Amino acid sequence: MSVAREIAAAKINLALHVRGKLPDGRHAIETIFAFCIDGDRLSAEPAAELTLGSSGLFSPELPHSEDNLVLKAARALQEAAGANSGAAILLEKRLPVASGIGGGSADAAAALRLLTSLWNIDPAHAERVAPALGSDVPACLLSLSARGEGAGDRLQQIALPEVSGMPVLLVNPRVQLSTAEVFARWDGIDHGPLGEDWRHGRNDLQPAAVQLAPQIETVLAWLSAQIGATLVRMSGSGATCFALFDSEVPRDRAAEAVPREWWHLATSLR
Repeated sequence: MSVAREIAAAKINLALHVRGKLPDGRHAIETIFAFCIDGDRLSAEPAAELTLGSSGLFSPELPHSEDNLVLKAARALQEAAGANSGAAILLEKRLPVASGIGGGSADAAAALRLLTSLWNIDPAHAERVAPALGSDVPACLLSLSARGEGAGDRLQQIALPEVSGMPVLLVNPRVQLSTAEVFARWDGIDHGPLGEDWRHGRNDLQPAAVQLAPQIETVLAWLSAQIGATLVRMSGSGATCFALFDSEVPRDRAAEAVPREWWHLATSLR
């Protein structure tokens, strides 16, 4: 029996500017998405019904399988494509839950790619159902560097040769943050557009996230003090922060020094 596999690549926001509110009540943002070569892992094989199993360090923190975004994505794809096939899906949860690096959105997107292949259906069905699953799901479905506008779901794929293959260290103080709660604490001030150079940008959600999880400031300060770190920011709505490095040696040295109580991942950008 054939088994299909997919990586749910960890997402980082190199910059994230909140510009206001959209007519539907969601927040208008401008962001630059980049993706790591590592993340959660999904596999699936043909089955009579749709089922989801899980393993991995963060598996116990997942919502009940019926509420998991992976199953919701699978059912939405099934309905959109008129597919009668099922699948036994296994999610290896290696990334922290509710951590600002894609998580559930990346898992849902990987499930769409996985089942598109397994069921041999038109990828356009996955593209159609992705936006309804969450604002980050279209970007995670692409899993390539892109500029996101609207709620983050209006995408323009961009080339970022300056970061392709760049070593990165992700660090999370093992704190879960609700995206909705972080956005609710946004100061409501438009601090200006995201220009052409994301390096001159910022993350407008950081102050709100720090109010809910002060440990973020500690992580950012620690990353900024690491030798070789060229840029340090919080990703998404937190609490994961990242540091970019020019080479693997200083990244790996920093990774070895991460306090034991924090989660970390030493990886590279696509």
